[in-house]
Amino acid sequence: MTEFVSPKFASHSFAIAIDASDIDFMGHVNNASYLKWVQDAVVSHWQRFAPSEALATHAWVALKHEITYRKPTFLDDEVIATVLLEKVQGARAFYETIIRRGEEVLAEVKSSWCCLDATTMRPARLARDVIDRFFAKD
Repeated sequence: MTEFVSPKFASHSFAIAIDASDIDFMGHVNNASYLKWVQDAVVSHWQRFAPSEALATHAWVALKHEITYRKPTFLDDEVIATVLLEKVQGARAFYETIIRRGEEVLAEVKSSWCCLDATTMRPARLARDVIDRFFAKD
């Protein structure tokens, strides 16, 4: 199985818009909203770095999310998600997403995703040149 791990990451920042519907009965963002944010941030990361041909021929599905909540998030907060692709192994990609309000870490998310062929919806490996776009150059 081919695995690609890089010590240098090309990070991606994604501004999160908090909607009133994200707020739960306790007055802060509901846990389920974080999953949507992570999905939106990872997809935005893919769209930023992938070439147009890869965008047209591949799709992603989440396999697993592990969220560590550090601090509550509120309606008027300015929140940024920083996305890092940690490694690619076969058709799977492993991400870390850090959600912050300024310098405060609100949540840390580890997630794994499966790359699919957009036509067959079967797992598909990415070409090395596509993977390389997601890692910082020296």
